[in-house]
Parts: sequence; structure tokens; C-alpha cells
Amino acid sequence: MKGTELILGGARSGKSRLAEQLAAASGLDVIYVATATAGDEEMAERIARHQTQRPAAWQVVEEQQDLASVVQRYSRKGTCLLIDCLTLWLTHCLCAEEATHEHWQQHKHDFLTALLHAEGRIILVSNEVGQGIVPMGELSRRFVDESGWLHQAIARQAERVVFVTAGIPQVLKGPVW
Repeated sequence: MKGTELILGGARSGKSRLAEQLAAASGLDVIYVATATAGDEEMAERIARHQTQRPAAWQVVEEQQDLASVVQRYSRKGTCLLIDCLTLWLTHCLCAEEATHEHWQQHKHDFLTALLHAEGRIILVSNEVGQGIVPMGELSRRFVDESGWLHQAIARQAERVVFVTAGIPQVLKGPVW
């Protein structure tokens, strides 16, 4: 996954802002891939705030489950895909009507395979949720487990992995800017 970066951090850590800065500075045609849906008024406000922060020239693609197809379709030389955020994608996949263990594993496999064959630069944003206590509830524990395993799989193959805390990026793997 040459050209693939994984940016991790907690809520309001600055991870999305860093990803947007890197995409803007890339000099490439940026395609912003949004995985969020406005299920309530507060989330709609969050989405609107993110939209106003992005350059108008960026193409926006909204996709909640089939990220593999988005990568296959839009990742080309001269493009930068900024996918924000993987944990929302995971939530959509785990909570879908057809959600089974196999359903998620297929989405994950297809996505990781698409990343391996991507031709353009890809910046992935995701929430690090595994640094706290083990949550109560089967779905919550599965979410934490699956996000951790997803991050590990991407990090093994990514060129760069960055952890953001309080707006400060810490490069865990790969070249420093």
C-alpha cells in the first residue's frame, strides 16, 4: 500500500484536520470519501461543520459500507482519496440488516485488497477506541475488537501510521513529513 497513510486518534484529537491538511498539501485531485450519515440533528451539524472546512474543489463521495468499490473506482494516479472515518464505516457494517461475522469479514477483506491495488494516494482516518476499558455489551466489545484488528491489518501494510493527540501528530511508522 505505497502511498497509504493511517491516521488514528481519539475524538476531537485533530486527526481529521491533519488528514485534510495533508490532502490539501498533496497537490493531487482530492476525493473526500465520507462514511457518516446524519441520523440526528447533532450529527447533521457535525457533518455540516466538516463540509464548510473542506475546499469546494474537492469531490465528495458518500459511502457507508462498500469502501472497496470506492477505492477501486476512484483511486488513480494523480488522486488523493481521503476516507473519513473507518470506525463509522465499521459501525455501518456491524449494524447493517445483513450484518454477520462473515458479512464484515468480506467487507474488510475486499477493502484491504482494494488498498493493496490502489494507484493513488490514500489517507485513512479512524478513531482509536481500544485504549480504554473493555466495554459492557457484546456489540460494543465486538466493535472495539474489530476496530483494533482492522487498524492492525492496515498498519502492517501502510506506508505511514500517525497517532494524533491534542492536535499533535506522532509518526508511529514511516517517513516524517
